[in-house]
Amino acid sequence: MPRIESTAARLAKLGFADGATAARLVRQGGAAFDDLLDGLVDVADPDLALASLARLAEQAPAVLGALRADDRLRARALAVLGVSAALGDHLARHPEQLALLGEPGPGEARDELLRAVGADPGDPSPRAADPSPRAADPGALAALRVAYRGRLARVASLDLTGEATLGEVTAELSDLAGAALEAALAIARAELPAEAGVDDVRLAVIGMGKAGARELNYISDVDVIFVAEPRDGADETKALRAATRLAQAMMRACSAVTPEGALWEVDAGLRPEGRSGPLVRTLASHLAYYRRWAKTWEFQALLKARPLAGDLELGAAYVEAVNELVWSAATRDNFVEDVQAMRRRVEAHVRAEGDRQLKLGPGGLRDIEFAVQLLQLVHGRLDPLLRRRATLPALAALSRGGYVGRDDSRGLAEAYTFLRQVEHLLQLHRLRRTHVLPEDPGDLRRLGRALGMQADPVGEFTARWRRHAREARRLHEKLFYRPLLQAVARLPESGARLSPAAASARLRALGYVDPDGALRHIAALTAGVSRRAAIQRTLLPVMLGWFADTPDPDAGLLGFRQVSDKLGATPWYLRLLRDETAVAARMAHVLGTSRYATGLLMHAPDAVALLGSDDDLAVRPPEALRAEAAAAVSRHAGNAESAVTAVRALRRRELFRTAVADIFRLVDIERVGVALSALNDVTIQAALDAATGKVRADRGAEPPTRFAVIAMGRLGGMESSYASDADVMFVHSPEPGAADREATDAAFAIANELRRLLGLPAPDPPLLIDTDLRPEGRQGPLARTLASYSAYYARWSSPWEAQALLRARFCAGDDALGEAFTAMIDRLRYPPDGLPEDAVREIRRLKARMEAERLPRGADPALHTKLGPGGLSDVEWVAQLLQLRHAGAVPVLRTTRTLPTLRAAVEAGLLAPGDEEVLEEAWRFASRIRDAVMLVRGRPGDSVPADTRERLLVARALGYPPDGSEDFLDDYRRVTRRARQVVERVFYGS
Repeated sequence: MPRIESTAARLAKLGFADGATAARLVRQGGAAFDDLLDGLVDVADPDLALASLARLAEQAPAVLGALRADDRLRARALAVLGVSAALGDHLARHPEQLALLGEPGPGEARDELLRAVGADPGDPSPRAADPSPRAADPGALAALRVAYRGRLARVASLDLTGEATLGEVTAELSDLAGAALEAALAIARAELPAEAGVDDVRLAVIGMGKAGARELNYISDVDVIFVAEPRDGADETKALRAATRLAQAMMRACSAVTPEGALWEVDAGLRPEGRSGPLVRTLASHLAYYRRWAKTWEFQALLKARPLAGDLELGAAYVEAVNELVWSAATRDNFVEDVQAMRRRVEAHVRAEGDRQLKLGPGGLRDIEFAVQLLQLVHGRLDPLLRRRATLPALAALSRGGYVGRDDSRGLAEAYTFLRQVEHLLQLHRLRRTHVLPEDPGDLRRLGRALGMQADPVGEFTARWRRHAREARRLHEKLFYRPLLQAVARLPESGARLSPAAASARLRALGYVDPDGALRHIAALTAGVSRRAAIQRTLLPVMLGWFADTPDPDAGLLGFRQVSDKLGATPWYLRLLRDETAVAARMAHVLGTSRYATGLLMHAPDAVALLGSDDDLAVRPPEALRAEAAAAVSRHAGNAESAVTAVRALRRRELFRTAVADIFRLVDIERVGVALSALNDVTIQAALDAATGKVRADRGAEPPTRFAVIAMGRLGGMESSYASDADVMFVHSPEPGAADREATDAAFAIANELRRLLGLPAPDPPLLIDTDLRPEGRQGPLARTLASYSAYYARWSSPWEAQALLRARFCAGDDALGEAFTAMIDRLRYPPDGLPEDAVREIRRLKARMEAERLPRGADPALHTKLGPGGLSDVEWVAQLLQLRHAGAVPVLRTTRTLPTLRAAVEAGLLAPGDEEVLEEAWRFASRIRDAVMLVRGRPGDSVPADTRERLLVARALGYPPDGSEDFLDDYRRVTRRARQVVERVFYGS
């Protein structure tokens, strides 16, 4: 016992994790292992290697002598046993295959695997020895698997001892898979009866994916496409039927489970029409499909196509024919849209939260491969040197041509190589298909030691993995955008640069409509040696990607240049964008989505600071805005123009805040209307204060009348849009003892000055004061006394005026006067006895006439958000008719707002809940579209845009995906159609 403990301690010091078990195995082997221990302690997992070696020696004691006698065999064998428990088990079952590991250069894998199943390698159509191994003869299938794994063990031995590069290893694995497919095809020929007609058909197996690119893993599905042609004189239909049976039998021969396990799945899912299409097609059928129906991703997949097994001459003809189509894919319709969608998939994936998935995780192997293929498709049409199947050679070619920066290419190649090596080590352990990095320290130790990390294998491996993962996560910046800067600016990195033509082609493929203009902006932003230009060179590769994700990348880049020109010399601006990723990302999205918000930012560039957080974009309370506006007017007392200029600057900033919150859907459309209306109230109040001060100064006395502003229309309903005018009426009340004429003149002067101040030319969105809803319209006095309003409404008002007053709300001026006005009109707009039937009929006739006459000439009624069927007018007139008929008796209906009216009508039992939901959905959708049109175009519009591109921009601003323009149109038609049905029933009573 003391001796065992002493040996265990010694072995633990040598690197064995379980010294006691290792000591027991050494003791059982006697002196047989003594001179092999030095080799064992150097492998990835000494414990695993010793256990496998003990089993191997138990089955074939002579192998220990062979290992002692051959240094190369010993190094290779122990390296394999220290990594792969599965191959250790295989060699224990088949110790005669150990010698393969020491051979300097074994023969062709195809020949060896064909001979293993009894087929003649020299036969053009080799057939397995047994003429009828029905139900998959276990002898032939098992022999194929044994021979395959013997060759696999040899490839692994070269890999693990560093005698073969990654490229050489993956090429060997791919060729080995091709040889296995050839042997499986020989088994299939033997399995099928003569009457199946297999001798009448030529069948080629085209390798796709990693198999086609000669970059296969140890364990992976093998992607294939089958192409067949009848031999001379054979019937095509029968030949295709025979080829299909042959392909199916070949696939079964690979996937069938035997005492020696299975090989792998053969996946033909990349064929035309996928799993819904025929398994086998003729070459002409393939080409007809690709020319007419294929999507860009299918041409991307065909980048990897290579003849793998079967009739290699036919396979070569297939590859030659499809290559012509692959490299002309960039000229096809929808190529740009497809590339944008594919690029977004990569970028969205690499930005996702990290995990331990080497292949499918963010910045994983698939993302790198996908991005490289994307660049090959964009540039390979004009540059044949980029037409490489494998990822690393393609990345090197992109670097040599200047399409990717030299240092970025090198960093990504190192990351890709590391991730592939780790993937191989994971799969070798159990010969299982896995891509997930383990968390167990023992597994991480094995991985680290296999990669040559001896001092702290777990720590070193984890640090290296994280470094390479960070490198890969920035692949979209490195591959897609940074080379664009090198095309227009002399950067520190030397070597080939992207040519202007190639840079233009890439920008166009990434979604820029005017790539030459974009290049000019990039050059202007990055030119020179200033600190500002250096920061821009850091920012732009990331910003360009964010712009490409927006509806209008060109507008985004132009806006960024304009804002940067205004603020570039300001110390905080570029530092904020560089250090605060959220600010830069939001700014890119806003600039590429909204010309309206961009215009606001042009004249208030310091509002960039609002983009930092959701809290900064929260709508400010009206009380705070009123206090700030009042302070601005007070600061500029005596200068009304300057006071209103300051207030308009406040309004500009708050419009930007609301617009950005809207773009990012931090507020809903109802809240947007309230926020814009409250902001307009504040602006009108401040302008009224300035106007009153001006009139006071001009007259040398306090105006002899109290003055109030009554909001009407959408402003009164707290439903203002970005394009809304301010519909108002002016009411005044002479002070006691004041002459009526003097009071009227003062009120007229205040009203006119208010309109003049808010109408002064300025870069801000205007707030036009519209007083056309006053009694007698434009023919009536601009301002009336409260008594005059009361007399007019008592004698002359028509039903439409009562309807208009449903929106009336005090918004600025004298509070008491405003309250008196609204109290005075309540009896008119909320008639105690409801609305007489003749008045109801008059309102219905008025609505019908308005629908027929007010629609702009040439407008499509179905797409007019205001006057079209199921649009805003329909919904609002339903609410207003309910108010006119019932608000006198139902106080909850007494509101100036549309949606609360509808909800109150449901509460009062006057409207079915389902009808309210339909009407509210239509109102919200139409309101969102009107605001989105203004946000996108920077000018108002009441219709869903007829122009396809403009409609796409609006759809994107509303949250639809890049290909969602038609869905947007369909949704609007569906929603408004349902709403119109409710209107017909509830409003017209039909």
